[in-house]
Parts: sequence; C-alpha cells; structure tokens
Amino acid sequence: MPGSRKMEFKGNYWHETCFVCEHCRQPMGTKPLISKDSGYYCVPCFQKEFAHYCSFCKKVITSGGVTFRGEPWHKECFLCSGCRKELCEEEFMSRDDYPFCLDCYNRLYAKKCVACTKPITGLKGVKFICFQDRQWHSECFNCGKCSVSLVGEGFLTQNKEIFCRKCGSGAETDI
Repeated sequence: MPGSRKMEFKGNYWHETCFVCEHCRQPMGTKPLISKDSGYYCVPCFQKEFAHYCSFCKKVITSGGVTFRGEPWHKECFLCSGCRKELCEEEFMSRDDYPFCLDCYNRLYAKKCVACTKPITGLKGVKFICFQDRQWHSECFNCGKCSVSLVGEGFLTQNKEIFCRKCGSGAETDI
C-alpha cells in the first residue's frame, strides 16, 4: 500500500497495519513486543494474559522469581516473616504458611532440647528423641548420672531426670 511502512521482525515482513498484537489487535508499530507460541503481543496484553504476579507486591514478575506454597514471588519480595531478611538463597522453614529464616524459626517456634536448650530443627537428617512433652538431640539423650548414651536403650525417669537402667535401678522412678 502506498505510504505505509513495511515492518520486519525475525525475518518476516508485514504491512504496518497488519503487524498487530494477537490479543488487542492494535498495530505494534515500534512499541516493545513479546513473542509467545508464534504470536506477538504488546507488553500490556502479554502481562494481562500470561505474566505471573508477585504474591507480596502484586507487580508483574518479569524474570526469575521463586514459588512458595504454589504462589509466585519476586526474589526480593520473598522475605522472612520475622526479621524481613531475603530468603531466596537461604534455607528456611514455614509456619502457618509463612516463611521464616532459620534463626527466627528457631527463636520463635522450634522445640528446645532439654539437655542443651538449643533448638531442635530436624534439618539435614538431625535425629532427636521425644518422650512425653520433652525433646533431646540424639547426642544429648544421656543418662543423668553416668552420661552413657540412651539412644536405642531402655531408660528410667525420676522427676525430670532420665537414667540408664543401671543408674536408675536404685532410684525411685516414674516408669
């Protein structure tokens, strides 16, 4: 057509009025475009149709991002619910669908070992023992008198103490 410009993209040619967005059908002209599945879209239509929106800031995720609980997040928006530290490159735990860095999770929610009072996380295959309402790291589950490991062994209790059978046999025990 006389007076119209020829458009070229990736080796293909169109009349200026024929090179249109697949969704809104408006001419692309020299506007930025995004190609998807052999179609071409203006940026606003592509964002409406295909883009993921961050669960935190509700803005479009243009590259990268992380998924937590099936929801997309910008890396810079995926933060610890306690201290607001970025979590995308960190190990983290969740509680009630909220992510926490290990420090905050341990401080706020992790059970504490009766013997050493440090948090019991269960991360990286760490083993622990639970008895009644108390927990111990495996390496801390020892006789209160002779310090022999009680992991996999029978034990006796007296008040809040635990004893091997030998040390506990002379004491009045709960169990």
